[in-house]
Amino acid sequence: MATFIFALLTGAAAIVYFALHLQIYLVAGVAGFVFTSCYGTIHVSRTFLAAQIAEAGVAEKAEVVSLLLREFEENEADWLWQVDTNRRIRSASPRFAYALGRDAGEIEGISFIKLVAGSAWDSGQFAPSLHDLAERLKRRESFSNLLVQVEVGSGRRWWEISGTPMRDDKGNFVGFRGVGSDVTEQRESSEKIAYLARYDTLTGLPNRLMVTESLKEALRYSEQWRTRCAFLMIDLDRFKAVNDSLGHQIGDQMLAQVSQRLELLATENEMCGRLGGDEFAVVIRDASDRGAVDRFAHKVIDALSQPYVIENNTLYIGASVGSAIGPRDGDSVEMLMRNADLALYRAKDEGGGDHCKFEPTLHAEAEERRKLESALRFATAKDELLLNFQPVVDANSEQVVSFEALVRWQSEEHGFVRPDKFIPLAEDTRLIVPIGEWVLREACRQAVLWPDPIKVAVNVSGEQLLEPGFASCVVRALSDSGLPAQRLEVEVTESIFVRDAQIARQALEEVMALGCSIALDDFGTGYSSLGYLRALRFSTIKVDRSFVQGAAQKSPESLAIINAVVAMAKSLDMTTTAEGVEDAQQAAMIRDMGCTKIQGFYFGRPMPAAEAAVIAERSKTGRVAA
Repeated sequence: MATFIFALLTGAAAIVYFALHLQIYLVAGVAGFVFTSCYGTIHVSRTFLAAQIAEAGVAEKAEVVSLLLREFEENEADWLWQVDTNRRIRSASPRFAYALGRDAGEIEGISFIKLVAGSAWDSGQFAPSLHDLAERLKRRESFSNLLVQVEVGSGRRWWEISGTPMRDDKGNFVGFRGVGSDVTEQRESSEKIAYLARYDTLTGLPNRLMVTESLKEALRYSEQWRTRCAFLMIDLDRFKAVNDSLGHQIGDQMLAQVSQRLELLATENEMCGRLGGDEFAVVIRDASDRGAVDRFAHKVIDALSQPYVIENNTLYIGASVGSAIGPRDGDSVEMLMRNADLALYRAKDEGGGDHCKFEPTLHAEAEERRKLESALRFATAKDELLLNFQPVVDANSEQVVSFEALVRWQSEEHGFVRPDKFIPLAEDTRLIVPIGEWVLREACRQAVLWPDPIKVAVNVSGEQLLEPGFASCVVRALSDSGLPAQRLEVEVTESIFVRDAQIARQALEEVMALGCSIALDDFGTGYSSLGYLRALRFSTIKVDRSFVQGAAQKSPESLAIINAVVAMAKSLDMTTTAEGVEDAQQAAMIRDMGCTKIQGFYFGRPMPAAEAAVIAERSKTGRVAA
């Protein structure tokens, strides 16, 4: 404005002066000069003002960016980093310095890799992720979300870093700039999730997923090198009894000790894992030595059969092992595991405590079992089940006092199926519950036709007894048939108390409250405990046939056991029934030993209901054996 006014004033004065002296040319020249000066002044002013406005805008933008970056570092977990062409720290942000465990001024100009390498800098043994970071910085290439293991003031950490090379106006490389964040917690969480996905939390052994992966790798190795691998399935014998009687806490501690023993047996060639429950597995990578699998299996059985000391309890269990060789017994994971499971089932079926190898015939047996199970599911609906009755006589008068109801199966598809074949199958599949209810109803319906006071004894499995409403089932059977409760005797074995003693005792007390009697079958052959006799008032104790046969052969142990049972029963006001008596000499021996009742082929084999009714009527007038 000053220049504009000055030009106008001096120009006007000059024009007036030259006009008064009639110097027209000079007047025109001065006027042109003034116009040019004013125009130039205005143009330059506008250019200067635009430059000032642009500079102010740039400054404002820089301030905004600075504010945003400060807000980013203050409110986010990420931090900013910057290095020069020599990969040394420049303009370190406070948060970046904090992540390093240093002061911002202290790290300025120090090598980025040296700062994050920690003690590895002196040895040169960097983590692979640090080598990757150094190479990317060296090659001046952008990178994003690079996971790097660092060692800083807070210890070993995991960082996720992104970076972009910086260039000046001429395109020259001037360093790197980027962001980073500490992802140690997320990394540890991911590792924990990955661990839980492949390892059993109770025992620390590989779980089913990892066992499956290892077996798949072993099969691939066998195919590549023309070798053999092996898969062993291990099931603990009698573990369920320990778990049910002493509780899951003791059971879990036992499983932990089992896993420790397996780990001690394993070498680099074997991998032990837990499939679930009390089932374990071993993958043998190289089983080319034909005897190696059998030797290792027996090592497992011997190791797991040693006593366990848990909370002042000395416990004994065993182990059964089934094995399959790959690729001979299966070229896939599924087939190999299935065949090893079939072998394990055979080992358990033969009594346990042994190793069974897979054989092709096991497939046929498994298929037969499947068909048998399918047929058994419809046996009741098809009226294929029937009851036989075996008499139980008074030891002195030899008159019938009761009949034991025994279920038989005449299958339309399979013919006559032995009880020792279909009863365990029914128990395994829980078909024993509906079958047991049918036996109870049918036994009561037949017994009501016999003369009073002849009883009927019905065997009740643990599965059936522990079923809710068992007493109601007994009530329905008695009411539907009209049989007095005093003529029904429920036979149970000691094993039911091992599973759940409280529920079993409650169910039997409800049955006794109805007026039924309770017999303890196979006493002395299972988990014998006098606590059962103290806790529940049994009416009868049945002496197993194995003791009777042993006594007939003058076995001192069998004679002593029978005498002890008889004496104990008398003191508790209970009767005793000796099973398996096959001739007159055995009957006389049992009678002399004080047993009150006798059951066996000598007095009658299991017979149809019609024959049992005839025997019952005849017992009014004479002895059965006559």
